[in-house]
Amino acid sequence: MVSKSNESTLRRAALNYLARREYSFFELKQKLHIKFPIFKVNSIHDVVCALRAENLQSDERFVESYSRYRKCRGFGYKHIHHSLCRKKIEQCEINKQLAPDDPEWVEIAVNVIRKKRSGRESSHIDISERSKIARFMEGRGFMPYQIQKAIDLSNRAD
Repeated sequence: MVSKSNESTLRRAALNYLARREYSFFELKQKLHIKFPIFKVNSIHDVVCALRAENLQSDERFVESYSRYRKCRGFGYKHIHHSLCRKKIEQCEINKQLAPDDPEWVEIAVNVIRKKRSGRESSHIDISERSKIARFMEGRGFMPYQIQKAIDLSNRAD
């Protein structure tokens, strides 16, 4: 059982975090545990559960916000999916926001390639540059067929 004073301290801190950005259930518990190591894990869990019940903390909103931000930063499905899994987001929540076969991934990949190649004299992507781009894009979490299609589209557009 959490005392009223401990509960209000934890709740206030959690709300301060949530006022700045969305946090996953797991992340918020971690942040509170780091900030207040003297409180029991169960106390922190109870406070975060209460915030979730009041819809002040939502993994669904977190996934939406996080995936939108990472897409804008030029990351692919595999990278975003892996990051969300590390943040202990349930697979069903991830699947609501992310689909590996969404055509948007190719658009994002094309934009990343254009940005990476800005300032190049030649508009044609040769074999060696193609493999460098492919390795870079794999590191960004794009799938091979998305990379191939994005490179082909980039070659045609230029």
